[in-house]
Amino acid sequence: MTAIDQVVATPITSTEQRAPSRAWRKLKANKGALVGLTIIAFFAILAIIAPLLPLPDPNATSWSTIRKAPSAAHWLGTDDIGRDILSRMMWGAQASLMAGVFSVAIAVLIGVPFGLISGYFGGWIDMIISRITEAFLAMPFLITAIALAAFLGPSLSNAMIAIGLSAMPIFVRLTRGQVLAVKTEEYIEGARSIGLRHFSIITRYILPNVFAPILVQATLTIATAIIAEASLSFLGLGQQPPAPSWGSMLNVAKNFLSQAPWMAMWPGIAIFLVVIGFNLLGDGLRDALDPREA
Repeated sequence: MTAIDQVVATPITSTEQRAPSRAWRKLKANKGALVGLTIIAFFAILAIIAPLLPLPDPNATSWSTIRKAPSAAHWLGTDDIGRDILSRMMWGAQASLMAGVFSVAIAVLIGVPFGLISGYFGGWIDMIISRITEAFLAMPFLITAIALAAFLGPSLSNAMIAIGLSAMPIFVRLTRGQVLAVKTEEYIEGARSIGLRHFSIITRYILPNVFAPILVQATLTIATAIIAEASLSFLGLGQQPPAPSWGSMLNVAKNFLSQAPWMAMWPGIAIFLVVIGFNLLGDGLRDALDPREA
C-alpha cells in the first residue's frame, strides 16, 4: 500500500469511535437541551396518540357549548362554534410538527446537494448557484414563503413546499462554506490522487464531515418553519378549515380576545413552547457536536 493509500484508508481511531458517545454525553449534560428534547417529545407524543384517545371530534360543532370556559367537560374550553379546543390542539400538533419537519426536509434535500456541488467544483457552477442563492437570501424569509404559498394555492402541503423552498438558500450557503473549508484537507487531496470519482469523494469524505453543522441548522430551522406555518395558516394560506392548525386557531381567536381569551392562549402557548424546545435542542446539539469543546 502506498503512502497516499494510507492517507485515504486510515483506520478509524478509538478517539473517532468514541466521538458519537462523547457527543451524546455532552448533550445529556446540557440541561437546556434536555428540556428542549422533553418539550418536543411531549408534543410529538400528543400528536401521535391523538387518534387513539377518546377525544371529541375536532371538527364537531355544538351550538349549546359556544365559547365555554375550561371545565371538566372541556378541559381547555371550546371555540366560537362549540368545538373542543383540547381535541383541536392535539390534532393541530400533527399539522404544525409535520409542517416543521417536512419543510426542513425539503430544504435540506434540495439545498445540501447544491451546496456540495457549488463548494466542491467551484468555477462557473459555483458562481451561478451562489448568485441565485444570494438573490433568494436578499428577500425576507417569511415574505418569500407567503409569496410562494399564494402562488401555489392555500393548503398545508403547498405551505410546506413554500417554506421548504424559502429555507433552502440557508442550507446552500451553509453547506458551500463548510465544503470550502473541508475540500483542502490532506485526505481529500489523497482521495483525488488515487483516482476516486468526485461522487465518491463527496459522499464518503466531504458530506460526513459537514453533516454536524447541517444537523444543527436543520434543528433550529424547524422552529422557524413552525412559526412560518402558523403565520401562513393565520393568513389563510396554510391548513384549511375546518382541519385544525395552531395558526388557523389563532386566526379565529383574534376576534374573541375579550370574550374568550382561552381560544388564543392555548395555541399561542403551544407554538411558544415548541419553538423554544427546538431552539434549546439546536443550541445543545451545536455545543455537543463542536469538536473544539472538550
